[in-house]
Amino acid sequence: MEAEVLRILDVNLNRAREGLRVIEDYVRFVADDADAAGAVKRCRHDVRAIVAALGGDTLLAARDIVSDVGRDVKTAEELRRESVEDVVRAAFGRVSEAARALGEYGKLGSPEAATASETLRYRVYELEQRVVLRGTLRRRFRDVCLYVLVTEAMCGRPWLETIAAAIRGGAGCVQLREKQLDDGELLRRAQQLRELTLSHGVLLAINDRPDIAKLARADIVHVGQDDLPVREARRIAGAGILVGKSTHTLEQFDAALAEEPDYLAVGPMFPSGTKPQPHMAGPATLAAVRGRTELPLVAIGGITAAKVSQVIAAGARCIAVSAAVISADDPEAAARAIRAGMGAG
Repeated sequence: MEAEVLRILDVNLNRAREGLRVIEDYVRFVADDADAAGAVKRCRHDVRAIVAALGGDTLLAARDIVSDVGRDVKTAEELRRESVEDVVRAAFGRVSEAARALGEYGKLGSPEAATASETLRYRVYELEQRVVLRGTLRRRFRDVCLYVLVTEAMCGRPWLETIAAAIRGGAGCVQLREKQLDDGELLRRAQQLRELTLSHGVLLAINDRPDIAKLARADIVHVGQDDLPVREARRIAGAGILVGKSTHTLEQFDAALAEEPDYLAVGPMFPSGTKPQPHMAGPATLAAVRGRTELPLVAIGGITAAKVSQVIAAGARCIAVSAAVISADDPEAAARAIRAGMGAG
């Protein structure tokens, strides 16, 4: 490979490494997103694969900083950033541009390097959506400890009044779960719930329906094992929305991880009339998967105030409930009791 091409490859590898360091510092110290930090490490692995394919010593020998005519060329925009978000956006731009250059110039002498560069480029594209588009929602979701699912038939009061009470009791996320409504009525209720949740700073999730989630401007679409895959749900709802997925077994959990959701639900923890399952995951399954991911995990199924301590002992930080709150005579008090059992007050 010609020296000029090696110089191009070397400088773009440096750009990619430096940009990834900027991104990693952001996701670690600003976003506090361990899952995204793990994705950055996978990008670093891709960079190492490119270096291995090209030969690290060969690239280093070709480096010529002194005669680089672009070394001291800077625009005013390059020297000014308004926020840390601007910094990370610029870093993503540098890494994706570097990956494209590595892929194109790598074709001149190393198909392996070109292939690894393509892998890096697409991984960076997805990571940018995760960090830039969904970053704020991901941070907000990590702070949720009580997640309430609402189905009108299970409510002891009018459904919207029930949810308002649950929010007063400390619900940080509300999911609309209605399987029998026609699309028009489901959208109308989703829009009502969107107005309520926005006024209280609470996240809104829609069960199963990424199209309704998009139209209602929801924060989350939640899919089950028999619903659309995570990638397809996100394609319909938009890359800026969170996608969560339900799992009931260790095998389902590992398969769901590969789909790259924004959080995973594990359950049922206990027998549940809301959504009976042939397999009872139980707190033991939650404890078993806790160390497999940095994604938020939501414990779900049959949880009551009396059983919260067992789920917390298994490692739960977020608990999803339905009947325990929405069927209660006093949904606000029921929500507060569950939060108290979690030590959230």
